[in-house]
Amino acid sequence: MASYAAVLSLFHTLNNINKHPYPPICLNQSQVDSLTQNLTFFQDFLERYSSEEDGDLESRIAAAAYAAEDVIETHIVNQIHARSNIITVDFYQGWLREMDLINRGLAERVIQEMDLIKREVMEIIQVYITRAQDHDLHSNPSGGPAFTWQSSTTPVFDEALANQVLDKLTGQQSGLQIIPIVGMGGIGKTTFARYIYKNSLIVHHFDILVWVTISQEYSVPEILAQVLCQGNRESELSDNELGERVHKMLWGRRYLIVMDDIWSTEASERVGCFFPDNNNGSRIMITTRLSNLAFDLCGSQVFRLNFLDEDKSWNLLCQIVFGNELGCPVELENIGKEIAKNCRGLPLSIIVIGGLLKKSNWTRAHWEYTLQNLNPLINLDDGENCLQILRTSYKELPIHLKPCFLYMGSFREDHKIRVTKLIELWVAEGILRHNKEKRLEEVAEEYIKELIDRNLIMVDKLRWNGKAKLCKIHDLLRDLCLREAQKQRFLCILKHQWHHNIPQCMNMERRICIHDNTEELYSSAMEYASLTRSLISSISWPELVRSLSSKLLRVYSENYYIHSGLDSVEAIFQKVNLRFLSIVLRFPKLSRFPSSWLILWNLQTLKVDNRYCMPIMAPSEIWEMPLLRHVIINSLELPDPVCGENDLIILEDLHTLSRVRSFRCSNVVIKRIPNIKTLKLEYQMSGGEAEFLNFGFNNIGHLTKLQSLNLFFDPLTPTSILDAEIYQCYIMQNLSFPHSLKKLTLGGTMLKWECMIMIGSLPLLQFLKLNCNACWGPVWETVEGQFCSLKFLQIDGCFQLRYWMTEDTHFPRLEHLVLQSLPFLEEIPSSIGNIPTLKSIRLAYCSTSVEDSAKGIKEEQRDLENIDLQLYITAAAAVDEYSPFLKEISDTSKYDRETRERFFDVMRDYNADR
Repeated sequence: MASYAAVLSLFHTLNNINKHPYPPICLNQSQVDSLTQNLTFFQDFLERYSSEEDGDLESRIAAAAYAAEDVIETHIVNQIHARSNIITVDFYQGWLREMDLINRGLAERVIQEMDLIKREVMEIIQVYITRAQDHDLHSNPSGGPAFTWQSSTTPVFDEALANQVLDKLTGQQSGLQIIPIVGMGGIGKTTFARYIYKNSLIVHHFDILVWVTISQEYSVPEILAQVLCQGNRESELSDNELGERVHKMLWGRRYLIVMDDIWSTEASERVGCFFPDNNNGSRIMITTRLSNLAFDLCGSQVFRLNFLDEDKSWNLLCQIVFGNELGCPVELENIGKEIAKNCRGLPLSIIVIGGLLKKSNWTRAHWEYTLQNLNPLINLDDGENCLQILRTSYKELPIHLKPCFLYMGSFREDHKIRVTKLIELWVAEGILRHNKEKRLEEVAEEYIKELIDRNLIMVDKLRWNGKAKLCKIHDLLRDLCLREAQKQRFLCILKHQWHHNIPQCMNMERRICIHDNTEELYSSAMEYASLTRSLISSISWPELVRSLSSKLLRVYSENYYIHSGLDSVEAIFQKVNLRFLSIVLRFPKLSRFPSSWLILWNLQTLKVDNRYCMPIMAPSEIWEMPLLRHVIINSLELPDPVCGENDLIILEDLHTLSRVRSFRCSNVVIKRIPNIKTLKLEYQMSGGEAEFLNFGFNNIGHLTKLQSLNLFFDPLTPTSILDAEIYQCYIMQNLSFPHSLKKLTLGGTMLKWECMIMIGSLPLLQFLKLNCNACWGPVWETVEGQFCSLKFLQIDGCFQLRYWMTEDTHFPRLEHLVLQSLPFLEEIPSSIGNIPTLKSIRLAYCSTSVEDSAKGIKEEQRDLENIDLQLYITAAAAVDEYSPFLKEISDTSKYDRETRERFFDVMRDYNADR
């Protein structure tokens, strides 16, 4: 909700000014205190009492918070630009006079308005308190699902899933069990549960069948009355008396109770305490949108409904439109299948569209119109069934999640969203609730998990540790986001329909998203957007930034490359209020950031994709930017901090430094980045021991908060390659790792396999990649007591490795093993298959003997009834058929990028022949 987001945003703005060692402005402390008190009051009100009835008041809260933020940030921007353009002895005195005017403006235009709103809010709170004292706040539960199947309609379900649920319900386990059915709103949980409930096997298996609807606002007496098959509560009976009747009715009988639409564990516990465990195979089946609730209630297998495939979607649409007797006319079949496909597999949307088509003319022209307007038709005001069911999930969200959910609408349709980027954007937008005990990134991770558990966003791809890597949102839920977000003026999606009629309210839009490629529209719209804070673009247009009139931009994210030259980059860096900057560069001449970099006082996240360009040299002033959190550049050269009056600036919030070349881990640098969590470093070694000592690799061990480290060494000189043994000696003597490491990636280090003892002793290490000759030598023999926490192991391009000797107890928690580009490895140790936690083995560009050993492990585990182990093999090749050049790799200490490229060329050619 916009008002809550506005209040949090102003909180973060004030906090950034206060924590900055050299703030761009100095606010009057009494006025800051007054602002803070009002904001705290508003936040508490919105979290505890907010409702849709207070929409006008919440709009005023948002407007007041925005106004305060506009005044403060406008002054900051003007001040910084003036400071960079005018340098006189009287400048400081002029600044103070201007500050006095700003303070008076704040008092007159904002604080008084907030005080007025506060008095009105206090009156509303009193009304809520009185209402709570005088009325029962529990409303009657809903009478049933929002839509029902007609008797002539056959549900379209996954038969395998239905059979699994039936087996679970009728299985041999005698104790009372809870069977959860989980899925997003509109996916058909209630219909699926009803289908199971009426199955003849279920009807004959159980003595008593009971269906109760819980809903969000539930009443225990009403639910117990439903169990007793009584339409209304018997007013003379207490909850316990009703519960005793339920208990007596169920005692000694084999029963199935379906509890539909559960939203809290409390509801289940308050009613479930009256359900006896008769030790006779009784069951409770629940439906819920909340995955975490399902796990809390049963702690075992959860049955999740997935989206329908295209065939099932089409079958369902046909059933709804034509019934079981009639078939689809031939002339409508192709367009009908497109309509079903565009419903994206959500049964609820198919049902709504089917209802519209059933009542419409069965003509191709009308069905084509329906296809072109599919999403608007789903959300028609005259038939709000679909939207209202989905909107229920939004209404029931805790208020701190609502801005984050609405923000999902800023991404283009069907976009796979990188979770790390989403977190960085939420932080930069200032829409996360402050938590003194946790970093904002940790708070954001919890929010994402909550939204996933509520089935409002979907996991598209998982990380090695089970956390979401990519996520997305269903089209209908995105429509809900956009409708709510635009209604509350939370964000604005530019539409090509506005080409000749740009809304005048554009000057009030805080967040603008661009996904249509209509340049003339953008040019006009950007001129109006004077107060815009965020611009998220999916297009490539060089004039986009230069046409933006807003000087207050905080978030700029562009997914396509800037191709017009340095002036475009300069224009971006003139936005001195930026917190988040993500750009893609595709011209090779940029080797330094523009001088305007120095005025980005507010910068938190800098992401530059310059993979096809020369490395970018950052200015030394980067060490004087205390709000930095993430610096992610494909190739960055970072100078040493300049010793001077700013030596004490500590980058306490800096968590990520990625792809830094020749980074010197000096004592001074280590002190500047005490909380760094992710480091990606690259080195091209051309000297001897003095060079290693100069880089200070031993100081990496002093980064006690470091969790992820990526080290790549390119051991080349212009004319020769370092002797491998000397090189290994330098590495072993100078490299150290902190015990906080959870993820380690090494490349080109040429460590002896014996050095794995040092790495294996890291107590928290869960993820290890050994790439590009990270280790050198033909034999790796592991020992007991190492890699106690390791879950993911990848060995890629360690060309000399022939023999791997290990036991299953040496990797007690390993889950995923990846072996790639190991042409001379003879086999995978058979004991690897005995690791109880192992889930998958992946092979690529390995020998056929390795492939055979992996298949043997898979077969052996199958014989032991371990059917969960997955084996993936791509591009296997036999050692004896490789070119003679590969033999040279195995016998020599040489390793360079050219050799690696030749290696892959040979294997690609070989596997193409196969």
